[in-house]
Amino acid sequence: MVNQLNLNWPEFLEKYWQKQPVVLKNAFPNFVDTITPDELAGLAMEPEVDSRLVRQTEGKWDASHGPFEDFDGLGETGWSLLAQAVNHWHAPSAELVRPFRVLPDWRLDDLMISFSVPGGGVGPHIDNYDVFIIQGMGRRRWRVGDAIPMRQFCPHPALLHVDPFEPIIDVEMAPGDILYIPPGFPHDGYTFENTLNYSVGFRGPNGRDLVSSFADYALENDLGGAHYGDPELTVREHPGKVDAHELERLRNMMIDVVSQPEDFAQWFGRFASTPRHELDIAPAEPPYAEEEVLDALTGGETLVRLSGLRVLHIGDSFFINSEGWKTVDAKAAEALSRFTELGQQELGDALQNPAFIAELTAFINQGYWYFDE
Repeated sequence: MVNQLNLNWPEFLEKYWQKQPVVLKNAFPNFVDTITPDELAGLAMEPEVDSRLVRQTEGKWDASHGPFEDFDGLGETGWSLLAQAVNHWHAPSAELVRPFRVLPDWRLDDLMISFSVPGGGVGPHIDNYDVFIIQGMGRRRWRVGDAIPMRQFCPHPALLHVDPFEPIIDVEMAPGDILYIPPGFPHDGYTFENTLNYSVGFRGPNGRDLVSSFADYALENDLGGAHYGDPELTVREHPGKVDAHELERLRNMMIDVVSQPEDFAQWFGRFASTPRHELDIAPAEPPYAEEEVLDALTGGETLVRLSGLRVLHIGDSFFINSEGWKTVDAKAAEALSRFTELGQQELGDALQNPAFIAELTAFINQGYWYFDE
């Protein structure tokens, strides 16, 4: 069964997005869990999956990172198992991300799933990203405070908590409910019985991320090679002083490096299409011939994009998995960036272009797209 999201997106974006937290009751009517606790535990045993186990015993916090060999001796209270980017590894769970594609793909971080036993949780904390917490099986109480300056501290090297806070939201979630929390609002979940939570996160880069990444791009592409010059220099009475106009010229030199639209777009396309978590890439075996791909698509078969793969369209350029793509058919490339499932109708006349079929076949053989079985 596919879970259907019942949400007025224009109203939500106007009233709540990056403004205030809100509980969206019964947003997924008749919600059906997409994964079992045992399946989640199995993923946490895989080295490719980023997972962690958070425990609280007699008021002391402990956290450990996977992969885990077993879960013996944990007991029946006071722990949570969390796995990141489950949408990359578990197809039914990946379907939970689809209803959120009214938001920009480049802002999506991942789908994190947690299983908690009674008393389990990760403690009161603040996230620097937007998150939609979907309640699955079980009962959990969520408290959310206001976005005011708060002291943060580490009860364990792998955990960052905040002091107790007065809640502006205090609610027990039922299956299918969503709690949306913008960045900066402290929150804490308390588990009453074994429960699953699905967190769809949207992350925005900070200035350090952007500057660091662009600096790498500038070095790789030999940008900003012009040296500082001052042909109008005059005798300096105070040689140890840096004049304001010199500082401004230096700042403008740095601005000029990032102000070239084409270079900036090329850098950002590579930056934003780089996945934040490992992908489940499996090259086609045996590889497809171009004729096979064409026959399958004209015969009505559907192509499915690898879950988590970032395919972005910026201006006249396209980017896939941190690489620029100079396509021979911009209209078909637009369809590949827009749809996660597509076939003859979406690709249209591009199927008559042998050069595009060659491009598409290469992507399929890399494991970026596959035929729906």
